[in-house]
Amino acid sequence: MAKITASLVKELREQTGAGMMDCKKALVKADGDFEAATKILMEMGLAAVAKRADRATENGSVFTKITADKAVILELTCETDFVANNADFKNLGAEMCNVILEKGYTEINDDLTNMVKALIAKIKENMGIKQFTVCDLSDNGFAASYIHDGGVKGAMVEFKANKKEAFDVPEIKAFANGCAMHITAYTPQYLSTADVDSEKIAELTDIFSKQAEGMGKPAKIIPNIVKGMIKKHFDQICFLNQAYVMDDKLSVGEKAKAVGKAAGFELEITGYQLFTTGK
Repeated sequence: MAKITASLVKELREQTGAGMMDCKKALVKADGDFEAATKILMEMGLAAVAKRADRATENGSVFTKITADKAVILELTCETDFVANNADFKNLGAEMCNVILEKGYTEINDDLTNMVKALIAKIKENMGIKQFTVCDLSDNGFAASYIHDGGVKGAMVEFKANKKEAFDVPEIKAFANGCAMHITAYTPQYLSTADVDSEKIAELTDIFSKQAEGMGKPAKIIPNIVKGMIKKHFDQICFLNQAYVMDDKLSVGEKAKAVGKAAGFELEITGYQLFTTGK
């Protein structure tokens, strides 16, 4: 049998990230063959992945990556907040964002899940890709993102201007970043009132009609009361209608127009994404 030296065990550990004892066992089993031991560790890791597949993953982190023409927001899950804050887990999320954009992925696939499995084998805790969204940015498009509380929440906002140079303006950049922060704080459900589906509007109309009828008001003014109640509710749940977190005298939509106009551009918010771990 080949002699298994401490330096060989250490080298295998550094290359694979596996524990010292697992590395030593793999080298013994492979009779000192480094490549064979590496394969054995991989097989051991995949077996460990299968055993952990049913464990709940209620923690995790949100990651974002923005380039000139694309942006991605990604949510990875894990079992504990300890792993969610682990450097290897954070590095995995960042690397996966790079891979998604570089390879043009738009949905979860074997390449991405294998990246997760490799870390499960090392850390020995169940993990998964919950979701990711890729946004294509137009020639005059721009995106901003904000990660809250180490990754518990993450938001990404998409903008469009009449000229690309608009996004070089510090005031517009600051507003874009502020919008991403706003979303994590106020968690809108829709971009604008136009995005609220008819079923939701019918549901709200029914609820507010019953509330208005209970006020003892004349029947002829109840439709206007209901209309006002629906508008107030939309101002709470639609991003563009919400009072902007850093200037509550204006809605987000109004603030976008004002900031753009002050800089000499036409600025529009075209979309947003909000991911919250554990939901």
